[in-house]
Amino acid sequence: MMANYAARRAALLAQMLPGSVAILATAPEVPRNSDCDYPYRHDSYFYYLSGFTEPDSAVALVAASATAPARTILFCRAKNTEREIWDGFRQGPEAARASFGFDSAFPIEELDVEMTRLLADSPAIYYALGGSLDAQVKVWRHNIRQKARSGVTAPAIAHDINDMLDAMRLLKDTEEQNLMRRAAAISSAAHVRAMRATRPGMHEYALEAELLYEFRRSGAQFPAYSSIVAGGDNACILHYSANNAVLQDGELVLIDAGCELDGYASDITRTYPVNGRFSGPQQALYELVLAAQQAALDMVRPGLPHSAIHEAAVQVLAQGMLDLGLLDRQKCGSVQDVVADKAYMPFYMHGTSHWLGMDVHDVGAYRDTGAPGKPWRALAPGMVLTVEPGIYVRPGAGVPEQFWHTGIRIEDDVLVTPQGHEVFSTAPKSVAEIEQLMSQD
Repeated sequence: MMANYAARRAALLAQMLPGSVAILATAPEVPRNSDCDYPYRHDSYFYYLSGFTEPDSAVALVAASATAPARTILFCRAKNTEREIWDGFRQGPEAARASFGFDSAFPIEELDVEMTRLLADSPAIYYALGGSLDAQVKVWRHNIRQKARSGVTAPAIAHDINDMLDAMRLLKDTEEQNLMRRAAAISSAAHVRAMRATRPGMHEYALEAELLYEFRRSGAQFPAYSSIVAGGDNACILHYSANNAVLQDGELVLIDAGCELDGYASDITRTYPVNGRFSGPQQALYELVLAAQQAALDMVRPGLPHSAIHEAAVQVLAQGMLDLGLLDRQKCGSVQDVVADKAYMPFYMHGTSHWLGMDVHDVGAYRDTGAPGKPWRALAPGMVLTVEPGIYVRPGAGVPEQFWHTGIRIEDDVLVTPQGHEVFSTAPKSVAEIEQLMSQD
């Protein structure tokens, strides 16, 4: 796996101006309260290039020039036997250099001195503009300008390194795909566990506990995001997070939850009846969303624009809303009218797909900003995304009462392949599969 990180560093260096310098720092530790920190999670960009997970670290890359080869440098915490007794193992610069494939390594305390030296006479610096390094970059450039009498110059150009890394991260290599496939398998098992455990009278947080247990027992380090466990009308709150209501007989429960495994996220949603049996109105809405998801999945193949996924789902949902009486044909007109006027939005107000990777809403532009008119980006093998249509019915004038207080979303993690796509997530989602699973003791 370390070879993959080295290859990424080489690919980035190849895009840089000769003799220029790039710098990325990882995320800081964040205090939770008193002397307790939040669980530490590295910065995704930093990890993408290094594979290194310790805090207080940075990576510097120096592009090759006419007089010197490219260099890769790691800055990290020094070995400290006393702190290791309290906080755990530290690699230290020399061991980290050898283990993670860098040309050289220094204690993080030497970052300012070394960066001032590296940037002297460099034509450009690459870093996350507007981020946490802004102040330090100003100091480094100031220190260089103080030496102007000796003929040393500071970089005249600053480039946003994130734009370059976003394009690289959008296409997942084989190792990344395997990690995401495994993350989705763990999360799918967690959804199955939650389905089997669900009973009327449970609290939403009890189901959340089932999810977290399955994540951790299977080796995932974290939930990839705050799990949503939403019973009844709580499912009509898109980012519901309280997870403290009692699940009622006759309601649906929507669970949007996924684990993070070795830095890569999964993101899966399933909706099912608390008592294990869909009512007629619930099934009608559910099968509409399932049909919309299938139409969207059919659009996941190389060459099609990303927007085709959402457009396919909306077309099916709009027709269903008319057929079920959620939308009045006399007022709204045809399916084409509903789509053009966005009359579906009271019941479906979010997009159908987003990139997935190290971050749940992963990096990468959805439009080709360099082309005239900024068209939607075409799908390509190696992209991973979600497909997640939904429907959310709140009480309202003209809305059939049998559908009130119902929120449904079905979400899967999908890899674009040369032939079409592969769905990573495997938790049951047909009515028959769900009811059969939940009928088992």
